[in-house]
Amino acid sequence: MRALRNATVAEGLAGPHNNFGLLRLVLALAVVVSHAFSVATGRVEDEPWAQTTGFTLGEHAVNGFFAISGFLVTMSYDRRGWRDYLVSRTLRIAPGLVAATLVVALGLGAAMTRLDLGAYLADPQLRRFITGTLTTFKSASALPGVFDRNPLPFPMGTVWTLKYETICYLGVLVGGLLGLLARPRLALAAGCLLLTAVVLREVVDPDGPKGVETALRLPLIFLAGGLIYLFRERVPLSLPGLALGLAALVLLAPTPLYKTALYLVTAWGVLVLALHPALTRWRSEPPSDLSYGVYLYGWPIQQASHALFPAAGVMTLFWPGLLATLVIAWLSWHLVEKPALGFKRRLVAAR
Repeated sequence: MRALRNATVAEGLAGPHNNFGLLRLVLALAVVVSHAFSVATGRVEDEPWAQTTGFTLGEHAVNGFFAISGFLVTMSYDRRGWRDYLVSRTLRIAPGLVAATLVVALGLGAAMTRLDLGAYLADPQLRRFITGTLTTFKSASALPGVFDRNPLPFPMGTVWTLKYETICYLGVLVGGLLGLLARPRLALAAGCLLLTAVVLREVVDPDGPKGVETALRLPLIFLAGGLIYLFRERVPLSLPGLALGLAALVLLAPTPLYKTALYLVTAWGVLVLALHPALTRWRSEPPSDLSYGVYLYGWPIQQASHALFPAAGVMTLFWPGLLATLVIAWLSWHLVEKPALGFKRRLVAAR
């Protein structure tokens, strides 16, 4: 039992199993649960978690995603170098996003629009939606005559996080090329600067623009995940420690340190859940990696459900929408994402 309690991240990573795949799926499903409220009302404040923790369940899930991503992406660069890193990141994100954008724009949108099909396809707003989604990850783009009577008319409201994900990917690339990954203390110094900026923002302007908070929050959590990988020989995996960290958040809730502590506890906590030997004794990897597809398709399916049945209750629409999301995510994995990863492996092997 002592070995389990004192296991480090490096030791957990060396084990035969981990919970990364399962956690990503759970986090993606948490995003869908959270959006069931905002899609129906147009107000994220109506989500119960937002009222009690300051963040919606979906935002907490995105925080977890960024911590896992920071850890795994930093490991990817460290093990493969910059060329294979670029190939891997591009082929993991781009094919699924391109397919989802075209499916939503030319399939779902064409079926749901209030315009006739010819007018819909000729409308320049359709082209702007496709180019904006694929080039700038613009989640506030609308399709002509689609969901315009919903509280939130945007067909792909989750892709904005991919902008920050891509920025963080580039940060790892630049940091690797500059040698920061080979010098963890320099990377830690950069993390401390970002941490200071987050604390100062909470002290000086805690009610400032949400966009500023997000632009600091997500890179900090991503960087925290990356630093945990770089210091994996020293960072412990402790379930009692995680419980104490969660308890500390309750005490810090009224203070300016709450959000900063929340980000750090989240980053470390999801990696404890992913790697702790007591939780990884058995294989938990889902047979299909549906997390990305669930994340991409959950929102447009929920939007379509609300447009078709606007008077139905939140939970009435939730379960059929979730089933449809899982089916389409399964198709996305087997028809788009998995073949792209197979192509990636062939390119990497050829190198």
